[in-house]
Amino acid sequence: MPARAARPSSPLASEFALIRSLQRHYARADRDIVRGIGDDTAVLRCSSANQLLITTDLLAEGVHFDLRSSSLEDIGYRAAMANLSDIAAMGGIPRFLLVALAIPSTCSGAQIRRLYRGMMQAATPHRVRLIGGDTSSSRQGLFLSITLTGTARPGRALLRSGASAGDFLYVTGTIGDSHAGLSLLGAHGSLRQTLRQSDVRFLLRRHHRPTARVAEGQWLASHSLASSAIDLSDGLSGDVRHICEESGVGVAVQATALPVSPACRAFARAAGLVPEEVALTGGEDYELLFTVPRGKHARFKRLAAGTAFRFTCIGEMTTMREGLRLHASTGERLPLPALSYEHFSRPSTT
Repeated sequence: MPARAARPSSPLASEFALIRSLQRHYARADRDIVRGIGDDTAVLRCSSANQLLITTDLLAEGVHFDLRSSSLEDIGYRAAMANLSDIAAMGGIPRFLLVALAIPSTCSGAQIRRLYRGMMQAATPHRVRLIGGDTSSSRQGLFLSITLTGTARPGRALLRSGASAGDFLYVTGTIGDSHAGLSLLGAHGSLRQTLRQSDVRFLLRRHHRPTARVAEGQWLASHSLASSAIDLSDGLSGDVRHICEESGVGVAVQATALPVSPACRAFARAAGLVPEEVALTGGEDYELLFTVPRGKHARFKRLAAGTAFRFTCIGEMTTMREGLRLHASTGERLPLPALSYEHFSRPSTT
């Protein structure tokens, strides 16, 4: 009897569907797991004084970076910042770094040292120490995986699951800059020439050298001001969905309130795009998106006024029944579009 031909396996539906599946199948109650699959970091009990935060990120050549348009120092820097941003989103203190590399034969020792130099340029200002990792050969390009640990005081870690209807939605800094910078890397010279060189430099730096909002996260946690938080790695329109799903709420985002830098607005105009759509779409800004309960809002505003942090209120959490809405500049109330990057659902744009 002839053997049956194996059915071709179906492609993964989406990155987030995979995560939800893993959560359903493998998440188990354990007294030492405060938070497992489904947040920016895992949160584990380790002592009465501190909880342990653990996060990891994988970067693959051709998906997350292109060696033709990014320096090895910038790649290392951005990789470390992605992990630092996860700790920031929990309001934690970053501590120790482990790095695993799969290195193609085309890479020299000097090039790998440049990669590490970029990582430590990001990590050292936060007193993060490199403590180990692993290396392997690669036949398919450079792969970089970072694991970062941190600590948080018991009960102070910021989770995605704490938002309630009526909470105010805030974001740090400006959004859309990294996406604009990435677009400029692949743009024809004519687009760059229409922009001021200062704007081009600003946007490219925001892409290559993002800032994890570690101080802001720690400030929010220390004052118990945020009910939930997440970092903007995939884009606001997608990341706010994670807060809504984990918290069981809806959201109303005000398009005209989105903080878009002058350089990003100039890029949008030159590219024939709507600045607010760039802000909703853009990932890897590593700003913090967080919610503030109505009862703490006056205190939040009073304390925030005494800091140098940039916080912008961009909407309000609603009931799950009301769904995810965008209040457009025209006054229309539209479904919040899903514009963010998602692995497996589209080809790489690197």
